[in-house]
Amino acid sequence: MNINTAIDKPIFQQIREGIEDSILQGHYKEGEQIPSITELALRYQINPATALKGINILVENNIVYKKRGIGMFVCEGAINRLLDSRRNEFFDKYITSLVNEAKRLGLTNDDIKKMIERGFSDEH
Repeated sequence: MNINTAIDKPIFQQIREGIEDSILQGHYKEGEQIPSITELALRYQINPATALKGINILVENNIVYKKRGIGMFVCEGAINRLLDSRRNEFFDKYITSLVNEAKRLGLTNDDIKKMIERGFSDEH
C-alpha cells in the first residue's frame, strides 16, 4: 500500500482503499489481523487520527472488526461485501456514463459489446 500526498484523495481514504485492496488480493484473509492504527501511523508518517478515520470506515462497512485489546481483524464475508461494493461503484462510475454517451451517439447494445470485446483483445 502506498500513500500519495500529491493527489487530491484524502489520506484516510487511501488507507481504507489500500486495506481493501490488500484484502481483495489475499494479503489479509478473513479472520486475520490487519496492521494497527499505530503501525499505519508510523509506517506512513501520518497522524494516528487519520489512520483511525480510514479504519473506522472499514468497521462501519463491516469489513473489519475490533477485538478489544488485541487489534483489528477482517470480517467473515468481507471479500464478498467488497466485491459487491466495488462492482456497484464501477457501474455507477463507468457504465452509467458509458450508456448515456452511447445513447447520445446512437450506438446499439451490439455496438457497445463489440467495442468492449475490442478493448479486451490485443487489436485496438
